[in-house]
Amino acid sequence: MNRFLLRTFLRYLVALPVLGFLVIFLLYPIYAVVAGGADITMIGEVFKSSLYREGLVNALLIALGTTLISFIISLPLALLYNRFEFPGKEVCNLLIMAPMILPPFVGALGFQQLLGYYGVFNAALTGLGFERINFLAGEGRFWAVCAIEALHLYPVLYLNLVTSLANVDPALHEAARNLGAGWFTRLRRITLPLIRPGIFAGGSIILIWSFTELGTPLMFGFTNVTPVQVFFGITELERNAMPLALTVVMLAGSSLLYIVGRLLLGRPGAASAVKGTLGASAERLAGGCRFLPLLLFGLVTFAAVLPHISLILLAFSGDWYNTVLPSSYTFLNFENALSDSLVIPSIINSLQYSFTAMLLAVLLGVLISVIVVRWKLRGGWILDALSMLPLAVPGIVMAFGFLVLSYRNPVLNTLFDVENNPLLLLAVAYAVRRLPYVVRSVSSGLEQTPEELELAARNLGAGSFTVLKRITLPLILANVIVGGLFAFSFSMLEVSDSLILAQKSEFYPITKAIYDLSQINGSGTFIACAFGVWSMLFLGSTIALAGAVLGRKIGAIFRL
Repeated sequence: MNRFLLRTFLRYLVALPVLGFLVIFLLYPIYAVVAGGADITMIGEVFKSSLYREGLVNALLIALGTTLISFIISLPLALLYNRFEFPGKEVCNLLIMAPMILPPFVGALGFQQLLGYYGVFNAALTGLGFERINFLAGEGRFWAVCAIEALHLYPVLYLNLVTSLANVDPALHEAARNLGAGWFTRLRRITLPLIRPGIFAGGSIILIWSFTELGTPLMFGFTNVTPVQVFFGITELERNAMPLALTVVMLAGSSLLYIVGRLLLGRPGAASAVKGTLGASAERLAGGCRFLPLLLFGLVTFAAVLPHISLILLAFSGDWYNTVLPSSYTFLNFENALSDSLVIPSIINSLQYSFTAMLLAVLLGVLISVIVVRWKLRGGWILDALSMLPLAVPGIVMAFGFLVLSYRNPVLNTLFDVENNPLLLLAVAYAVRRLPYVVRSVSSGLEQTPEELELAARNLGAGSFTVLKRITLPLILANVIVGGLFAFSFSMLEVSDSLILAQKSEFYPITKAIYDLSQINGSGTFIACAFGVWSMLFLGSTIALAGAVLGRKIGAIFRL
């Protein structure tokens, strides 16, 4: 009995510092934003100003448009994947992940080349004898932002839909078919109600992400949207509380969107506890039809990676103006990128920030997963819920919270030193933002690993930490590696924290350097694209490796 109490005491002794870290570096930044911006007068000014009201409306419309486009893309693909067996099915999930190898704000460079007034599509139109269309003017710019974000984010919804569809009992569809229900009736009355949790899990991430996305509207010059207004207000932070008030309104808006989505879609269907078997329900297509699903997956993936292809061509182009393809090709852009004063330091900075963030996220993620899944401590669900909070809280809110703390808290100001050495500040910010991926990856491994070996070791006298070191961690090493890879690679391409927290050029990470380079007239865009190609290859190899290790279970990483 004493040994049991001692073991429990030691476990709580481990859990308390983890809880303390999350309180200080997750809840406290959110509190700092709310406390600093929750001035009723200032919030009232936000809603009185037609400029800020329009920014909020635009942000909401972008979120709704992006989520709707993502759903229109994801649902048919998920239904095809769930219902049919076809050649190449095993590679479809990797194809789906392809758009995520580049942040949408970097992909915007390629998108602008495709849809610009003298870009690819207009060159093709004039070649066919049609008039040019200004795709990126007026409402076209709005839909361009929605499209590029949806083409980046739809895999998150797709992976959740595939997982939810696999849990629907095929007998329900068979019974409805025998009663004369057509496919649309079955979709509306059976499938969609039963996969509501999956729609909510993926859709809520996309909704909140796109509502608070900073980089993409910024790159398209769509400045009348709340995240960009907040970004431009950073320079006035010390003398003007309006940016903080805007951030509080964004946080409240994100919370409201989450709650509404939860009420509409988060409730499980009446039969959602019934598990189905994918293999048993999948139909094998015959003849030439068996290639149609793979063709559709390929076409959607091609459309999604067109900005990436355009970015690569821009990186290698010597001149690309009013033509479908570049007029000439060169390696000079890569040479200029390497010789630019921003590029090499930003790569080194990002490696330092991201590696430190990965170590921190892996340490915290493993501890939280073990506490919740293996040790099952009372109250452990609090740690699990807190670790998922960064998925629901806008990145720009977290970044602003860290910025406020670094300026206004004397202890954290000394610790973080945003002016002279933001290494720790950015590493902690990155780690907190990517912690959910590590926790979900490691928890998934623990849930799939039998406890018998651990129990046997404990019965032979091994302590909890010996069991963790010698048995548990080796068994879930692949999941730990995948979580660490995601934390590292996505930190390398983090946008909100990088744009807001990196104040001086010598401390710029990769994404801030790409943004600054893209603003230079002339060769700046080409150099930024060359830099973006390296980032795309890096993140692409990471996602491919993670997909190979986790397979279809990779969707569990992108869930609230």
